[in-house]
Amino acid sequence: MVTAGDFRKGITFIMNGEPCVVLDFQHVKPGKGAAFVRTKYRNIITGATREEAFNPSDKFDNAVIETKQMQYLYNDGDLYYFMDMDSYEQLPIGKDMVEDAIKFLRENDMATLRFFDGQCFIVEPPNFVEFKVIDTEPGVKGNTATNVTKAATVETGAVIQVPIFIEEGEVIRIDTRDGVGTYIGRVNG
Repeated sequence: MVTAGDFRKGITFIMNGEPCVVLDFQHVKPGKGAAFVRTKYRNIITGATREEAFNPSDKFDNAVIETKQMQYLYNDGDLYYFMDMDSYEQLPIGKDMVEDAIKFLRENDMATLRFFDGQCFIVEPPNFVEFKVIDTEPGVKGNTATNVTKAATVETGAVIQVPIFIEEGEVIRIDTRDGVGTYIGRVNG
């Protein structure tokens, strides 16, 4: 059990049967009236964010979130298969859970899966990935203005904005944490 008075950033708790994480909190002691805890929290499964005031003595169950590193194997229609590297058990996951991550995963790549009550609720690719550019327009000679970008398709099919000097066949490093994929640099190889 956790009380609202114990809230800190990153604390997970169960609210209305669903896991939530504290994003921000503030203990308020007004001149008149009882103290309260102003809390901003996010529903871990739906992603919905709410702000609410709690009595410091309000009690909540702890939400236990399990995190596993698993290997992406293959997809079969709308199911994507991941393997637990400890037990070698294969876990099929629906397309809706992997939609954002799959554009940054190749077969045999490792991914982070998060579980609540034994159910996977999110698949996350590695923070940084290195992919080969398979399609992009050639850069135009003389077009050297700063921050000029163009679209490049990488080997997973994801389209990333890259600087104009990147050419087909080059390997680039991408930051996946923003969900879009941000170009970081070329990989010397």
